[in-house]
Formats: sequence, structure tokens, C-alpha cells
Amino acid sequence: MAAPSPSRTSDWWRDAVIYQVYPRSFADGDGDGTGDLAGVRARLPHLAALGVDAVWFTPWYDSPMVDGGYDVADYRAVDPAFGTLDEAEKLIAEAAALGLRVIVDIVPNHVSDQHAWFREALAAGPGSAARERFHFRPGRGERGELPPNDWPSQFSGSTWTRVPDGEWYLHLFTPEQPDLNWSHPDVRREHEEVLRFWFERGVAGVRVDSAALLTKDPDLRDFTEGVDPHPYIDLDEIHDVYRSWRAVADEYGGVFVGEVWLPDAERFARYLRPDELHTAFNFTFLACPWEPDRLRATIDSTLAEHAPVHAPATWVLCNHDVTRTATRYGRADTAFDFATKRFGTPADLELGTRRARAAALLTLALPGSVYVYQGEELGLPEADIPLDRIQDPMHFRSGGTDPGRDGCRVPLPWEAEAPSYGFGPPPGTEPWLPQPADWARYAVDRQLADPGSMLTLYRTALELRRTERGFGDGPMDWIPAADGVLAFTRDHGLTCVVNLSAEPATLPPHTALLLVSGPMGADGTLPPDTAAWLRA
Repeated sequence: MAAPSPSRTSDWWRDAVIYQVYPRSFADGDGDGTGDLAGVRARLPHLAALGVDAVWFTPWYDSPMVDGGYDVADYRAVDPAFGTLDEAEKLIAEAAALGLRVIVDIVPNHVSDQHAWFREALAAGPGSAARERFHFRPGRGERGELPPNDWPSQFSGSTWTRVPDGEWYLHLFTPEQPDLNWSHPDVRREHEEVLRFWFERGVAGVRVDSAALLTKDPDLRDFTEGVDPHPYIDLDEIHDVYRSWRAVADEYGGVFVGEVWLPDAERFARYLRPDELHTAFNFTFLACPWEPDRLRATIDSTLAEHAPVHAPATWVLCNHDVTRTATRYGRADTAFDFATKRFGTPADLELGTRRARAAALLTLALPGSVYVYQGEELGLPEADIPLDRIQDPMHFRSGGTDPGRDGCRVPLPWEAEAPSYGFGPPPGTEPWLPQPADWARYAVDRQLADPGSMLTLYRTALELRRTERGFGDGPMDWIPAADGVLAFTRDHGLTCVVNLSAEPATLPPHTALLLVSGPMGADGTLPPDTAAWLRA
């Protein structure tokens, strides 16, 4: 790998490019139709050649897979569908040998209903110590037939399930994901031990799922729209948890990235204080439409809310939960909102792909770190999943109106002419989600041979980002530009120009054109929905 630029920070996480692997869909090493750690290990050279700094894995732990592995039954065991703990340790070591750090996913809000603690709680009965690790309560109504409160679910439907002895338990997600009681010392102690378990196996960091949901109002009061504090989102007590976690991480030199969905900038920044989480996902940018004023405002607000705590911003275009960028940017509404997802929403993929290419250069030029979801470097679109193959609980709990998240989780195409596009070895079982019939054009081997492919663009951009001065952590300044054009400079004369207008744009004075996301105009102008990196 190329040497880093001398302008890069010594804190790798402040400006790293982190690749997200959804193990079930990355590569299938044993041919059973499900991606696994053996498949990842075989494809690690792809990630090293791509030029990323770290790899974040969504949960690979023992799980019934009701919610894609986010229903964890045992944090110290790898699910047999993915492999073994020994293979995970080998993967971490092999990645390190290629210069790749590994980040694992921790899901502290809840566990699987198959977790030993929850099975013990069900067997122990009302009033038992085992039930105190969760939120068990008697119901309301004359016979306890009503849920203890009216909290809305993150997945639609009820947040409470009644067990045969009459008590109810809380689950902000599916009934198979009972919420933990974070006021219980066992819960605090267990998660700190889990962190140590994985840090001692060489992981460089931990992504914290649903990071603002852990602590709950002790009285479980009803939810009232607009009344603060919220009974289960962003309670002040949660920061005690992350301060104790930070002490553990500091022992090992590990880092955290939190999944923090909060509209309040000041409240969001609290999670990034020097003794709490290192970074947090930037969901405001992810959901922002392809509109120049909105994008500029989002970038400004992101940098402003991170500045007081001296934390780096993160930039991400999509992940395993949201509509893929090439599809979303080709729609009439280019924003993202779970509430508006519907079947049959039309998209212009040519337009969306052109915008996704420009967005890649925009994000990689901004200060801070960048996350790339698997397949983003291939320009994969959202896939239409046949109704009888959908597995995501979001679809079922919405009553069938939400298409769910499976469309962005389809197994990757590696080889254009191979069975399952090389996702698994031939003859191999059919992948767990169907791959579209026209995905050969997105295959890695075909794109490597095409100098104009999305993969070539990403590899070139990441090489420049790693070797050219001015990228990564540090200041940025907007410069004057035509309406609909975003232009900013970084240190050492680096300039990024993104044309979101309907007309060609004139580039500012420059000495070198480092990279452009699409063909330039014959007159040297920057076409609509195109981005360029310049040296001024």
C-alpha cells in the first residue's frame, strides 16, 4: 500500500476510509448460499487493493438471524453460518497483515430471545432476579391485558410482548429482541467484558448499534410527542455508560463509532466528548437530498456540531439499512426516509449513477472519515426482491407496505460469467437473496478491466486521497461558485468542485486536474452532476 500523505493525522480514525462488510452477502466460501468469514478472507486482497484503511463487520455472532444478526445470542461465539471464532481471529490477523484494521459491531440495546439470560428470565418467573436484567412489567387494564405503556416501535407494531405468566417485556425492535435494563450492574459488567474479549483478539474498534437508546425512563412513562426528555432516546444517564466504555477502549487503543440518530446538534455532540465515543455516524448527510443548498447546509452544520468537542465528522452515502445511492439519486425525491419507502418507486439509474460518482468524490474530499458500504464501489443499485423471498422484519411488521432493507443486502457480484456471479464457489447453492439477472455488468472482474467503471473511480480516488496532500482531517473553505455548484478548498491548494446545476460549470483557475467523476465537456467545462478534484 502507498505511504500516507504527510498531512494525515496520526490518529488513523480521524480521516480513515472504512469499508462496511455485511458478511451474509459479501462472499460465500463454502458454497451454502450464505456469505461467511472464509469468503471474506479470500476477498481481503480486493479491499486492500481498493485502498481502504479499515473494515467494519456487521454482527457475525451466534444468532437466530431474525434481524440479520442484530439479535445476538452469544457475543463470544461466531454463528456457524459464518464460521468459527478461530476463523474470526485468523481474519483479524490476515487483515492486519494487509494493512486493514477490523471494526466489530456491538448491539447493546437488546439481545436475542435465545440469549441465555432471557431464557433464564422466562424460566425464573415474575419477581425473579433474572428478570431484572430486562424490562418485565405487569400489564395495564383490569386483568393486565394491556401493554405497560404506549412506546412506539422502531420497526412498527407493539413494543411489548406478553409471556404465559402474564407479565410483559419490552422490545423496541422485534419481539425476538428483548431490551436490556442498563441500570442493572450485570448488563454493564457483561458488555465491558465483551469489549475486552474482542479488543484482546485484535480488533481496532467497535461500532455501537442504536447508541442513543440504551437507558430508559425508570418509570416507563408514556410517550408524548414533543415532550422532553424522551422516555427512551438520549437520556442523560447514557453518558455514564460510554465514559466507562471509553476507559476500556483506551486500555487497548481501540476506537468507537456510534450509531446516533439525533436532530439536536448539541445533544449529538455530547456523545463525542473526549471521554466518550470517538466518532458517530452522520445520518443527516446520508439522508440529505441531492440539492446544493441542502448539501452545503448539512456539511456546514455537521462540521459546526463536531467542532466544540474536536471530533472528526464522518461521511456516508448508504449502508445496510438504506436505499442504495445509485437508485436513490435517480428518483424524483433523492432524500432518504424510512417512512416513505414504498414498492415500485421509479428511478433513472443512469442519472443516479452519474450523481453517485460525483457524490463519491464529494465525500472523499470532505474533512474527516468516510464509510463505504460494500457494493458502493461497484455502483450497485437497489434490487427488487420477489415478495416470496423478502426476509427483512421491517417489511412484515409494516403490514407489507415497506419493501424492507433486503434490496441493499443482495450478495455481491464478483465474476461476470461465474455461477452466482462468483459470490460462492461453483456449483454452490443459490444465494440467500436472489441476484438480479443483469448484474454481470457490475461484477468486480468486469469493472477492473474498464477504466471508466465505478470501481476504477473509487480505486483511483482512494489512491489520490492517500497520497496527495490536503485530504483527510483538517480545515475546509467554501469558494465562490455559480448557482447550483459547490466548491471548496482544502490545504495545499486542493479544490473540490461539484456541479449540481442543470448547466455546465466553469472550473476555477487550477494547475492540475487530479480526477473527474465523468467526462469533461469539450470546452473544458464541468457537466451537470459531475465532480472534479483540482490542484490550485
